[in-house]
Amino acid sequence: MQALTDNALMLKVKSGDLNTLGLLYERHKKRLFGFFYNMNSNPSLSEDLVQNVFVRILKYKHTYTGEGSFTAWMFRMARNVNYDHFKKNKNNRETNDLSSISFKLQDSKDTNSEQDRKDVISTVQRAMNLLPPEKREVLVLSKYKEMKFSEIGEILGCSEGAAKVKAHRALKDLRTVFMQLEKR
Repeated sequence: MQALTDNALMLKVKSGDLNTLGLLYERHKKRLFGFFYNMNSNPSLSEDLVQNVFVRILKYKHTYTGEGSFTAWMFRMARNVNYDHFKKNKNNRETNDLSSISFKLQDSKDTNSEQDRKDVISTVQRAMNLLPPEKREVLVLSKYKEMKFSEIGEILGCSEGAAKVKAHRALKDLRTVFMQLEKR
């Protein structure tokens, strides 16, 4: 069973073999957790949302066609779970802590000291917090989850080209906000 593709496993789930959902869970729980953690920076909430994704996968297994990427279908569901959670709990939204981006900056030659690196991370974190959730989401998917634009397009319900444009615009907006914060 380990050799089966995600699409094949999901088709088995769709046909009633619910034990294979556990394999999909084991394969994708870390990626989903990382996605949610980058969106809300709350480990406990992220774990709950991962569980909610798999509950939804089970609930909506009949909608899976096997066409396209399972990962894109799953992340589209994850995106909806995230949206629904924060729509339901508007006032409880916590700030986004992107301290996980530190690994991206560790080998950077632009930072001369540990304090400079921490300052850059803090500024990027604040800049990400100032972006609208949909722009933050596309950056998390493209830069932190390193997904292909074709998959991001499937997740967002747009073409690959439109996903590239959205990522480019989000990155441009992040750069603008970052520069404004740096001037302060």
